[in-house]
Amino acid sequence: MSYRVCIPCAGIGSRLNDLTKYLNKSLVTLSNKPIISHIIEKFSSDTEFVIALGYKGDLVKDFLELAYPEKVFIFVDVNPYDGQGSGLGLSLIKCKDFLQEPFVFISCDTLVEETIPEPVKNWMGYSYCDNYDEYRTIDIKDSLVISINDKLFNNINNPAYIGLAGIANYKEFWDSMVDEKSISIEVGESHGLKSLLDKNFKIYAENFTWHDVGNMSSLNVARNYYHGKEKLNILEKSNESIWFVSNKVIKFSADNNFIFNRAYRAQKLIDYVPDLIKVKKNMFSYYKINGDVVSENINLPLFKNLLEFSIKFWKQANMSNDDKKDFDKLCLSFYYSKTLERIQLFYENNSISDNYQSINGIKMPTLLSLLNTLNWNWISDSIPCRFHGDFHFENILWDCDNKEFVFLDWRQDFAGNLEYGDQYYDLAKLLHGMIINHGIISENLYHINWNQSEISFNFHRLQNLIKCEEYFYEWLDVQGFDKKKVITITALIFLNISPLHHYPYSLLLYALGKEMLFNLQNNIFDI
Repeated sequence: MSYRVCIPCAGIGSRLNDLTKYLNKSLVTLSNKPIISHIIEKFSSDTEFVIALGYKGDLVKDFLELAYPEKVFIFVDVNPYDGQGSGLGLSLIKCKDFLQEPFVFISCDTLVEETIPEPVKNWMGYSYCDNYDEYRTIDIKDSLVISINDKLFNNINNPAYIGLAGIANYKEFWDSMVDEKSISIEVGESHGLKSLLDKNFKIYAENFTWHDVGNMSSLNVARNYYHGKEKLNILEKSNESIWFVSNKVIKFSADNNFIFNRAYRAQKLIDYVPDLIKVKKNMFSYYKINGDVVSENINLPLFKNLLEFSIKFWKQANMSNDDKKDFDKLCLSFYYSKTLERIQLFYENNSISDNYQSINGIKMPTLLSLLNTLNWNWISDSIPCRFHGDFHFENILWDCDNKEFVFLDWRQDFAGNLEYGDQYYDLAKLLHGMIINHGIISENLYHINWNQSEISFNFHRLQNLIKCEEYFYEWLDVQGFDKKKVITITALIFLNISPLHHYPYSLLLYALGKEMLFNLQNNIFDI
């Protein structure tokens, strides 16, 4: 049976806090793809979807068009989608003209594991839960829904209605939704379903294994449940996402210049990065590359192979002396000014200030005093080259069949320059990924204790990465690179990324960066 599915995505998703600052709630990531992908992929290939759009609706539309170009989507704009006069019922009424047939309604924060029935009969999805008072519930007798209860009149023995229903008697459903519009706007689809019961239409009760992903606590439960299915260790950022849908990878950024520059640089890095399929204002797509991220298979022989390959990639720029001086000034801004800005952001995010805390039992000066002793001109004396910009094992694929590397998630610019970056920065990024592995962080295999007078931390390390790090220092010497500069920039990288990651990992990054600077300046770094 070919039918339509209505997914309302107009709301602002306030219960998901900062996760919806830059994204519509249907695009919040769960198991490496947006929530709405989990919903869409529950239905057959010939299903058509009616999507109600409001808050960040352009992002929902762009994502669906990139991810599922073969599917039929009917997009309906809803206004207002917040405040007075808004509501789930309004989203539904706006979709009415495109749902003049039996259809399935599913909330964009409802995930189920079982097959979703076709709307050949009226049915409502239900599930038993502990916090039943947060949801409407239903009374069931002989597999039929006999009443739909508002939250104020719930019974602890009743199962929750999960925001999933099949509506076969669509004409009668819409009659009540439109005739009593003021009520239905506030109540939503439940009002139309109640009217079907009042008119003696049968509504069957369908039991589901349900994951509510509409608030932070239940979303975290769902993420933990799905975590075992994930193969990639991607550390989440609020303003960026990378999604894996079928055979495609979709990169999102809240900054449209970010996406434009990434797409531009993809042409500059051709033969080293994937070919882009399509570019939208805030996202682009490319086909998933066969292979595994290097972090999953890293060993010393593979690492040596990567370094040999990368030397060819880091093609040095042919610059005049004046151009080189100008580029070094960009590097000075990139390393010095950005570091100070990021450190200040870290302090603001965590409501702390620079002080004389000891770290792992060693008395430390303030971070500012450590930074003031650095020779920033030495740090900024660059090697301009073709660059990646976020060069670590999670962003490098190894295609074992074709014996080749593919670089992913390349940086959109280097201090505003789209053509060249500092080779030392790529080298430092590579080292930072050997010191702290994303997989270790995602498994919470680290400890950080922070108080007014002392910081202590530790984290697990993989033996293969330690071997790679030891070889890397030898390789730097052989290639004629300044090893101390690479390590210094690595410490600055940890400080720079500390405000961009989640608590308490952010604290660990800051403490590690500061400790590395202290050890370097006191010649106690173990290399």
